[in-house]
Amino acid sequence: MNATMKPRHTALTAAALALALASVSASALSAAAAPAARAAKQQVSAVLTADSEHAGYEAWRAMDGDPSTLWHTNFSTAQTPLPHTLAADLRASREIKGFVLTPRQDGGANGVVVRYEAYVTDNPASLGTPAAAGTLPAQRGTKSPATVVFDTPKTGRHFILKVLSAQTDNPSFASVAELKLLSDAAVFRASAAGAPSADADFLKSAGPERAGEFSRLSYDIRNKGKFAKLADQTFLQDALILPDDRDPADVVLRRTEALLKDLDTRADSKFSAFTKQLNELKKESAQTPVADAEKRRALFVKICTLRREIAFSNPLLNFGDLLFVKKHRATFNHMCDQYYGVNLPAGGGVFILKNPFTKNTANTTANNATDAQQPELINLLKNSVVQSGRLAGKKLEGGSFLSPNISYDGKKLAFAYVECEGDKHQRFHTDPTRGHWHQGRSFHIFTCNIDGSDLRQITDGTWNDFDPCWLPNGRLAFITERRGGYLRCGRECPTYTLFDMNPDGSQIRCLSYHETNEWNPSVTHDGRILYTRWDYPDRHGCTAHQPWITTLDGRDPRHVYGNFTPRNKRPDMDLNVRAIPGSPKFISTAAPHHGQAYGSLTIIDPRVDDDDAMAPVKRLTPEIAFPESQGGTQVYGSAWPLSEKYHIAVADFSLAPGQGRQGGRYLRGDYGIYLVDAFGNKELIYRDPEIGCNSPMAIVARPLPPVPAQQISDKIENQPFLAPELEKQAGREKGKVLLVNAYESLRPLPKGVKIKALRVVQLIPMSVPSGRPPHEIGFREPTSGDSVVMARHVLGTVPVEEDGSAHFEVPPRREFMLQILDEEGLAVQSMRSSIYLHDGETLSCTGCHEQTASAPRPPSRAPKAFQRKPSQLTPDHPDARPFSYARLVQPIWDKHCVTCHDDARAKGNKKAINLGKTPIRSKWFASFNNLVPKFGFYSYGNPLRTYPGKFGARASKLYPLLKSGHGKVKLTPDELHRVALWLDCVSPFYGVYEKEGGEAQLRGEVVWPTLE
Repeated sequence: MNATMKPRHTALTAAALALALASVSASALSAAAAPAARAAKQQVSAVLTADSEHAGYEAWRAMDGDPSTLWHTNFSTAQTPLPHTLAADLRASREIKGFVLTPRQDGGANGVVVRYEAYVTDNPASLGTPAAAGTLPAQRGTKSPATVVFDTPKTGRHFILKVLSAQTDNPSFASVAELKLLSDAAVFRASAAGAPSADADFLKSAGPERAGEFSRLSYDIRNKGKFAKLADQTFLQDALILPDDRDPADVVLRRTEALLKDLDTRADSKFSAFTKQLNELKKESAQTPVADAEKRRALFVKICTLRREIAFSNPLLNFGDLLFVKKHRATFNHMCDQYYGVNLPAGGGVFILKNPFTKNTANTTANNATDAQQPELINLLKNSVVQSGRLAGKKLEGGSFLSPNISYDGKKLAFAYVECEGDKHQRFHTDPTRGHWHQGRSFHIFTCNIDGSDLRQITDGTWNDFDPCWLPNGRLAFITERRGGYLRCGRECPTYTLFDMNPDGSQIRCLSYHETNEWNPSVTHDGRILYTRWDYPDRHGCTAHQPWITTLDGRDPRHVYGNFTPRNKRPDMDLNVRAIPGSPKFISTAAPHHGQAYGSLTIIDPRVDDDDAMAPVKRLTPEIAFPESQGGTQVYGSAWPLSEKYHIAVADFSLAPGQGRQGGRYLRGDYGIYLVDAFGNKELIYRDPEIGCNSPMAIVARPLPPVPAQQISDKIENQPFLAPELEKQAGREKGKVLLVNAYESLRPLPKGVKIKALRVVQLIPMSVPSGRPPHEIGFREPTSGDSVVMARHVLGTVPVEEDGSAHFEVPPRREFMLQILDEEGLAVQSMRSSIYLHDGETLSCTGCHEQTASAPRPPSRAPKAFQRKPSQLTPDHPDARPFSYARLVQPIWDKHCVTCHDDARAKGNKKAINLGKTPIRSKWFASFNNLVPKFGFYSYGNPLRTYPGKFGARASKLYPLLKSGHGKVKLTPDELHRVALWLDCVSPFYGVYEKEGGEAQLRGEVVWPTLE
């Protein structure tokens, strides 16, 4: 076992542990280090609240005894201005002599207290005169604590710190690492639950699972306001904390009643006994005061015990076996890197839990069998030997497992496995026939029978192949790096996208020619592939990784929702998206960008029009905010839906907000398998204290979705990798695009504009690591500063009819975007997403862009373009394919501008900029460096969508200047078009990514990219 993976033998949450520690006597805590006089101090569990707090930086952290944690006001979308208050309820009236304030120790300055007022009172509604007020200059620029001693001791139950100003440029922020109250009689500590109820005795008697749930609910009750704000986004209101909820017993009683009511409508009279027991517990709850903490804790455990029996009696749990894999979290926290085999620690396997819902304890673990009726755990591949492939004759031992998938008949299993052997060196090259890793550090796909027999390796090589998915057409979809290329936002991550193959690994085919990563294929009820795509042409790298749908043969990929939603209004990512049985909706894990495939659970309704917010999405687990985009926690993952209300998922409640993010320490992950319902109940099914669980799924036969007609299924050719030579073969059947009306736009076009043509711009996948590109294609789009601008080629233009319709052919297997052009040939609007077509595919769309969930309005008459043969692309200037500023634009300046500007500069005219080739800075010509920032076009002015009419040459200062005539310069129509073409393509310099190609373009040579 890796030294960093020390096993934990309980499922004790961080919050429950804090509560247990808070109950330890002061003498036990101080005997080794404090004088005897201090050992007599009473340890008081205070309740800290604040008028504003950010997830992971809650008020209680300012009095938890740990200066590495801190309270911080909300710094996301719910910011409120200073002043802010931090209040401590001390449980009883106490004498306070002053306080010590420790500023944040993490090196940051935001929110550090400067001016303050402090109050000690028994009536927080009437503060009266401050016990102290002033400025804390010692806290500016230092980590040293500041001590404030009152003129005279003050007595009261409540201590309130009012922050009037803070060391920050943001007028909303306040922060405190530690607030220590000076008292001769007590030491004050706060915890997540803020109550002395979950003490060590309760932890021991209830067990870590129940104690952890009690702790979490106690914390949630203290933060009811958070739930009120999420009410309209939550799938069922029962999952919220409601105004009448007083303590955890109230919450579980209410939620259990909702569960029983739902099940009683679909089951037989066996639930009448549960109803009787629950009514007795309701009566006991009504008779037990909330102030009687010990009895309320006991009641909580009783309700949870009954809830477990009710939950496990659900008729939807009528399957016998549950399959899952055991695995550690990846060693690198990032949505891409978590699937590179080089980052997976060894350990785990494929397991079956037989009879998972028989009677067992609430704290079931691998080492905790207390009952003869405990489920039986089976290591599926313990005795299996690989029958084919490079690993034939070997057992799958010592590696890591990922993404199991069961066939529709319930008889076959596919999964990914990495040996965790060989060097971890990443290979950098532009050869599409090679991958980037040692074959022993790459995931490969295996199949076997559901009993572990006939184990076969069906893929191999130096690519990562994973996420196999059985398709209703008999093939296997999977995710692989065989597409080639890298992401564009700052590191060295190879791209992986959607492919399919035969179940024996033959006839590998590229389904997606998208240039950036894709994840987790599954199948919808109507027989299409549902997956996640990262879509960010000319946009920020954290912009969109939401669900997409495509046909079984890869045609017509379309986003489900969220492709243009501001980041703070939706999850960063939707991963492990699956169709819900008996419903048109999907279950999804709302996961982070800079993290792994865990977070909160959501329900997506693709029938709801996308409002660029949360309209199609409901929160199934509202207590967990979306990680990263909303400050949430990587708790839930890989849900297997049973219905809209019931799901089997993994969860690790010990994780705190911010943990598991890129740059943080390694977390092994204690993910257990839970039955999760929409009422807010969670019941542990199984947890292994040594290693996390992942991807639980029922071993049952499922209805086979329909197999829609496929246009390209009879043309499958083996594509084990993609290469330009393969792409350029003659004889491919072109794809066709049918556009009903180019004037149909979500954002109105400028008044009076006439659309005359469409420009087809090919996007070139990045063929070198973006973490160290040999050159930049051009200036980065300002709202997309983390992302390398894509190289692009202008394939040509096609006409648009008077009614806005177009009908044209494009080369297949090319990713492209469309621009609508006015009468001058200038772009009015441009896509910030992409399209590709397969051989012979016909794609139709209503406009730019239509609502994806709405049926298009039928035109009153057939569009004109549909009544004729498809248009052929009219090639544009040859130096826009491949794109080359050195050939397309610089000759214009050399001919008309350089001499005049040089002479003017020599005479001291500072307005005359250098339009020559030298000096070369940032590997760009002087003219490029001087023109683009002030006169060119590279900023869309919006991080997500394009403003029609405010794009490209139309929006630049350069084009109208040259068109109207600049001095004696009169450009020819061809020269003016070349400038406009450059500006409409977001003012690039290079058309290739590679070092050698870039140097050749600097010399004015024609160079083609290595990856198209």
